[in-house]
Amino acid sequence: MLSKSFLKTICLLATCWPYAHLHAQTGAGYDIKVTFKPYTGGYVYLAHYFGKSIYVKDSVSLDANGQADFKGADPLQGGVYMLVNPGKSQLVEMLVDNRDQHFSIYADSTDLVRKTKFTGSRENTLFTQYQIYAADQFQKVKPLQAQLASVHTHADTLKIGDQIQDVNKETIKYRQNLISQYPDSFLAALFRLMQEPDVPSAPTLPNGRKDSLFAYRYYKAHYWDGVSFYDDRLLFTPIFEPKLNDYFGRLVSPDVDSIKQEVNHIILFSRSNKTMFKYFLTKFTNDYANPKYMGQDAVFLDLFEKYYQTGQVDWLSQAQLKSINDRAYSIMANQLGDPAADIQLLDSSDRKVNLYGVQAPFTVVCFWDPDCGHCQKEVPQLDSIYQAKWKAEGVKVFAVLIDTVRTDTAKIIPVKAGWMKFIHNHHLEDWVNVYQTPQMKQDDIDAKKASFRQLYDVYQTPTIYLLDDQKRIVGKKLSYEQVDELITRKLQKSGNQNPASR
Repeated sequence: MLSKSFLKTICLLATCWPYAHLHAQTGAGYDIKVTFKPYTGGYVYLAHYFGKSIYVKDSVSLDANGQADFKGADPLQGGVYMLVNPGKSQLVEMLVDNRDQHFSIYADSTDLVRKTKFTGSRENTLFTQYQIYAADQFQKVKPLQAQLASVHTHADTLKIGDQIQDVNKETIKYRQNLISQYPDSFLAALFRLMQEPDVPSAPTLPNGRKDSLFAYRYYKAHYWDGVSFYDDRLLFTPIFEPKLNDYFGRLVSPDVDSIKQEVNHIILFSRSNKTMFKYFLTKFTNDYANPKYMGQDAVFLDLFEKYYQTGQVDWLSQAQLKSINDRAYSIMANQLGDPAADIQLLDSSDRKVNLYGVQAPFTVVCFWDPDCGHCQKEVPQLDSIYQAKWKAEGVKVFAVLIDTVRTDTAKIIPVKAGWMKFIHNHHLEDWVNVYQTPQMKQDDIDAKKASFRQLYDVYQTPTIYLLDDQKRIVGKKLSYEQVDELITRKLQKSGNQNPASR
């Protein structure tokens, strides 16, 4: 059962980014004159990329001659833009540099590649020439790819593959020549972004063998060659964010220390450009505030301590900053390897029980609610595997009812009776079952004491933790299958697994 307020919190940065105009620029604004044949009316649109998304910046109506004029007092953010036809079915991509934003476009819908002409824009003249060249290269590759799909011998496959590679090498050479001729152009910056490292042969180690990790290390070390982390135009392209995601997905080790090092390195290099700094910090905050892999929220905490707590984030509202703070304080007390916070609550007989009083090689802590649909399915499954395997290993289950009452259409409904009935019906008496009275909850609030919900980041049910014999956090936000896998792995590593439970 997900908390709506939490979902709102983790998405807060998705709406705080002012896509249309990210930083103050100086100049005479923009003036892009358009002729779009054969249209004699209707709106054309000026849009731009931002990551994987496209945003409309401006729209104007074509006159009877198919002409229109996009004008604005403030310059456009540099990036890859597009002119979209009235039917929203065709587009002409163009480059908008931070400096030169006064030019003309002639586009003809019958052939948007070869009949598109730019006047007054060196960037787009070069870009159009490249698009024509790339289209010709594609026509060379297309029949080769068709042949490749129909060949039957390994020799033919290699032969055609080599021919395709030759075409690709020609394209790479074209890009490299343009980078050499126009090193300061935006198109050169895009080509550098598209480059793949050319990995040399691995050196021979003293033992006579080839270094098997050389290719990985070299590729990773040269992945960003020529790419500037302070060039904010790159953000407004369809290339940069996928490349960044690919880097972290394929080349960066998923362990927390490796991610921290990479994240802080990139942010450091972006500091000279406010837009890039803002983008990277926002993206990494979003990626690791609620990460895909357990334990990586420590990266978010690192960002919080380095940048948010030190007052370096000045673009969020107070409400947004509060949400970031709340998220950080929700995970500070439940980091992997840290001692879990003690919990002192009441059992079903109203006797005080504390978590640290439970002696076991492993303690499974389960926060649940008998009215939660997921809990009704997963809690009995948790008990089944406990009875079948964990109990024999001395594992204990410490099960916490998250609320004694719930509010439903302004009525307060007691939950304890339903909780005890569920325990009885599903034979959960072997567990340590605990709850908190409304008065105990209020006492914590009055004393400004962190609740177990905050200490264990309980925003959905069931929420399951695994603690070791010292009550250190081994795993969190786990399924019962993941708990079983962790227990089995830990027992096998220590050599203490009961043979009867294997």
